Amino acid sequence: MPETKRLLAIETSTDTLSVALGSGTPGGALWQHSGPGAAQASATLLPLVRDLLDQAGWPLASLDAVVFGRGPGSFTGLRTACAVAQGLAFGARAEGVPVLPVDTLLALAEEARHAHQQIGESLPGAIVALLDARMNELYVTPYACDAEGLRALAPARLCAPADLAAYLDGVLPAGASPLLAGNALQAYPQLLANVRGVHAHALPTASALLRLAPRLLASGAALAARDALPLYVRDKVARTTAEREGLRTAAATEAGS
Repeated sequence: MPETKRLLAIETSTDTLSVALGSGTPGGALWQHSGPGAAQASATLLPLVRDLLDQAGWPLASLDAVVFGRGPGSFTGLRTACAVAQGLAFGARAEGVPVLPVDTLLALAEEARHAHQQIGESLPGAIVALLDARMNELYVTPYACDAEGLRALAPARLCAPADLAAYLDGVLPAGASPLLAGNALQAYPQLLANVRGVHAHALPTASALLRLAPRLLASGAALAARDALPLYVRDKVARTTAEREGLRTAAATEAGS
C-alpha cells in the first residue's frame, strides 16, 4: 500500500485565497478553506493554516511537504504564497520540510478537469488555462488532457485577448475543440467570444494542488525551501516616469503622423 503523505497546499495567485490539507490521493481526507484573497491574504493566511492543522490534528512538524501555487498570477499573491510556504517549511522542524512549487495554470487546468469529470462529462482532449493578467493581457497555457493527466503543450505566456485564437491555432491539433477554462472569459467576454472551444469558469485551488502533488513529488519536483521562487512570466508591471513619458510622446507622435 502506497505511503500516505501529509501535505499542506496554499494558493493565493488570484483574488481568492485557498488553503487545503490532505494526502492528495483519491478519497483521502481533505480539510480546506477558500475566501477573499488579494490584499487580505497576507493577514489571514497563517491563521487559516493553523486552524486547518488544528482541525486535522496534524502538528506542523508532521507535514511531508508544503505545496504552493508559484504563478503566474498576482505579484503580491505569489510572493505571499512563496514566503509563507518557505517560512512554514523552515519552521516545521530543524531539517526543514520540502517545498513543492506548482504552476498556477496547471492547478487551474486540473480544477477544470476535475469539475468536468465530477459532472460525468468525458475528458476534453485539451484544456486551455486562461487567467486575467490585467493590463489587457492573459496568462495562458494549453494542456493535452488524457487518462494519464495533463501535459503542457507550450510554456506559460502572456497573450492579448485579440491574439488568443491565432495563438491556439498554432499550438493545438487541427480541428481540436478545447475546454477554455479560467477567469479571463469573464474579463474579456467580447474579445474571447469567438475563440473555438467550450468555455468554463475556473480558478486554481489548493485542492487541485493537492491532487497534482503526489505525481509531482514522485517525479522529484520538490525543492529545499530556500530554492523555491515564484514564476512571474511578466517580469515588469511598473514603468519609470521617464518610460511613461516616452510612451506618451511616441503615441502622440504616431497619432499626429
